[in-house]
Amino acid sequence: MRIKENRWLRLMRQWDVQLMVVPALLFILVFHYIPMYGVLMSFQDYSLFRGFSGSPWVGFKHFRMFFEAPEFWTIMRNTLVISVLKLVIGFPAPIMLALMLNEVKHRAFKRLIQTISYLPHFLSWVIVSGFVISMLSTDNGSLNILLQQLNLIDQPINFLSIPEYFWAILVGTGLWKEIGFSSIVYLAAIAGVNPQLYEAAEMDGASRLRQMVSITIPCIMPVIIIFSILAIGNLLNAGFEDILLLGANPVLRDVSDVIDTYVYRIGIQNARYSYATAAGLFKAVISVGLLAAANYAARRSGNSLW
Repeated sequence: MRIKENRWLRLMRQWDVQLMVVPALLFILVFHYIPMYGVLMSFQDYSLFRGFSGSPWVGFKHFRMFFEAPEFWTIMRNTLVISVLKLVIGFPAPIMLALMLNEVKHRAFKRLIQTISYLPHFLSWVIVSGFVISMLSTDNGSLNILLQQLNLIDQPINFLSIPEYFWAILVGTGLWKEIGFSSIVYLAAIAGVNPQLYEAAEMDGASRLRQMVSITIPCIMPVIIIFSILAIGNLLNAGFEDILLLGANPVLRDVSDVIDTYVYRIGIQNARYSYATAAGLFKAVISVGLLAAANYAARRSGNSLW
């Protein structure tokens, strides 16, 4: 009882500090928890005119329709392939950039590289996709001009209409956009490494590469594990804005259509709200399962989320 009273008194003394948390809690409540009520649509033949209370319950009808849809396996293949490519290529890239920046001793050059690599993150996908479309255009696109000047091609290539190139373009663009900003947390973790470890390693004759492998990486491994758990939990989030903008060409639908774009097209454009909600709920359940599995696997290292 005394512990509870002490906690209550401490909370009252910090009322001004605790008050600062209220807007964040309200934001999470309004935009993350209250909308969860909408998952009921996946078990109903939802009608805008009848609402939740008047729409008939149909059980798992929409889930079965989604699993039996002709495009189901294509959507799952695209979602998994794009997600795995982004994970395998996009996850270690910021770590490697942070390790390399850590080895740069010239401060002005280091800050220049950081600024250049951070900048694309603050550009919206609308702007970035415009850059990419313009660069890959057959009409005065810089890439086609370069390839023609090098005599590698005779005629301009419409890269964004060839399905074989789409995954590489999508993953490469996302990597360029986010690699710098994603490296910030790893640079912060590296900055927290005890300098005496490097001094002791230098006295033992360890090279910079050896220090990176034996000191830097093991010291930031807890951060790497935590972010790998979150990345695995978001494995089915293959992307929405980037795919929607770069894969707008209908020719690319067989390689660009993922769960998120499918839900948008079926739910918003075709007004099949219950069916789209069922597809989105399926993705959410799988994501929670992946997150729990990744956390369980990481628990043995002592760096799990819970």
